[in-house]
Amino acid sequence: SSGINAEWPLRPGEDFDKTREVYRTCLNIIPHKKFTFGKIWLMFAKFEIRQKDLSAARKILGTAIGKCPKPKLFKGYIDLELQMREFDRCRKIYEKFLEFDMSNCNTWIKFAELESLLGDTDRARAVFNLAIRQPLLDMPEVLWKAFIDFEVEEEEHDRVRALYSSLLQRTKHVKVWVSFAKFEASIEEGARARAIFREADKHLQQNQLKEERVLCLEAWKDFEMEHGNAQSQEEINKKMPRRVKKRKRIDTEEGGEGGWEEYWDYVFPDTEGDSSKIKFLQLAKMWKKQNDQTGDGDDGDGDDSSSDDD
Repeated sequence: SSGINAEWPLRPGEDFDKTREVYRTCLNIIPHKKFTFGKIWLMFAKFEIRQKDLSAARKILGTAIGKCPKPKLFKGYIDLELQMREFDRCRKIYEKFLEFDMSNCNTWIKFAELESLLGDTDRARAVFNLAIRQPLLDMPEVLWKAFIDFEVEEEEHDRVRALYSSLLQRTKHVKVWVSFAKFEASIEEGARARAIFREADKHLQQNQLKEERVLCLEAWKDFEMEHGNAQSQEEINKKMPRRVKKRKRIDTEEGGEGGWEEYWDYVFPDTEGDSSKIKFLQLAKMWKKQNDQTGDGDDGDGDDSSSDDD
């Protein structure tokens, strides 16, 4: 209850020393190595600020992050220094925050945003560059997007391209390809955008990523409808797949053949011939399996055929 009393606004004539002692007692009782209450530290620091004792508030928060570093405490300390416009102190706290957790993408982004707001583009870029090199990140896609958005805002188009290229070495996710192409389209670089779509489509086709390929082609088609000509629009229309209903047999838990299941599939014009060949081979394999079962034990030819199947 004493901790709650300490939070009450003090009226003129009330005992500041007594309130301060309540906070200290409360913080002495809490076993900080096992758990802590970040809110108590922040309340104590804010109390000292109301008493116009900034150095005491800093000492409290410095002790807090030394004893029990928690994101809430780091953020509270940074907010305090921002209000005081002590930007060098903010930098030092961000550095401590990142020593505590190098994988926290939000911290890296906020640090870079601070440098950017202060007009120090080189420092902001250096923070981002250091961030993307970390071996473990909690939200890498958010960090990369923030870095790319930063360079787009700076109109550093070659740097944006270099970032997308680096990102595509790490992940070939369709959203990265599409975002890269859309960036080029946004700065009237239609030929570059088209080349990216082509490269993405080729990669997705080779890796048989049908759903992703459809997303890519749809984005490409939207681009051509807006920026292309009759010839480029015809080219993309010829690439669009057909959506067909198919059936596949379901195996039972015992390994036998169960019923049939219907599902939707995409048939692409440039792979239609390949799928016919695959279907033919599957039918031939089924026929051979049935033939082996019915003719099992008739003669010695069965062993040669099963080895051919391997």
